[in-house]
Amino acid sequence: MNRDATAVGLVLGALLSGPFGGAVAALLFPRVGVDGVVTLRLTIAALVLLAVSRPRVRGHRRADWWLIAGFGAALAGMNTLAYHAIARIPLGPVVMLEVLGPLVLSVVTARRAAGWLWAGLAAAGVAVLSSTGFDRLTPAGIGFAAAAGAVWAGYIVASARAGQRFPRTDGLALAMTAAAIITLPLGAATAGTALIDPPVLAAGAAVAVLSSALPYSLELLALRHLPTMTFAVLMSLGPAVAAVAGYVVLHQRLSPVEGLAIALVIAANAGAVAMPAPVSASAPGKD
Repeated sequence: MNRDATAVGLVLGALLSGPFGGAVAALLFPRVGVDGVVTLRLTIAALVLLAVSRPRVRGHRRADWWLIAGFGAALAGMNTLAYHAIARIPLGPVVMLEVLGPLVLSVVTARRAAGWLWAGLAAAGVAVLSSTGFDRLTPAGIGFAAAAGAVWAGYIVASARAGQRFPRTDGLALAMTAAAIITLPLGAATAGTALIDPPVLAAGAAVAVLSSALPYSLELLALRHLPTMTFAVLMSLGPAVAAVAGYVVLHQRLSPVEGLAIALVIAANAGAVAMPAPVSASAPGKD
């Protein structure tokens, strides 16, 4: 029981870390722009992961490197789209719209009729959110957040495949490096020498640690002791935590209607990930 409680604490730490990292990133937007912040986060996170993992670069097949390229492109796209959304609409609705991507993936892969019930509940949440009008939730912000969710679903698939082909966190470290390379030209072009300003570097390091290094590490430790379904249900609380981070760091207030929309999507996501996977006679079981 004590070990389970510790694992739950690790998940909650990861939940808090990511959104607060996004909130700190928003504070950097006026200094180096959205693309500059993305470059800082991914580059510093890549350096940390390379130093810790020291991935092996020899002995991999061409298909493995294509997987790393796709994984890196997903990381770059997901972060870029999400940060452009955060620059336009409150953090809570951004994360709420983002989790629709993994939610749809859960419904499709589960291949169960009950999955469409959860999808309908999520759709109701989106409908409630849209009823507030576009005074704060701009069409561009909603579009960026929804696109980030779609790329997030691709990231999940690529991450799972990389975990099967690469040992430890080698795949993640190499993909993060690819993502940093992809985003560096645009970030450097828009932010210029401001990227190497010491206060900006310090804040960028905080974003990289809070948004990447710390939550990934905590999640990895938690998954060693916590059932996958419990972990996924806890992670579905992300939009609520993001709303709290937006309020505390960015002073963003949510209306009751927006809060209801977030609650509906959280419930839909929790229900979807709790669905049992379809039984397959040819598929090996997992611990």
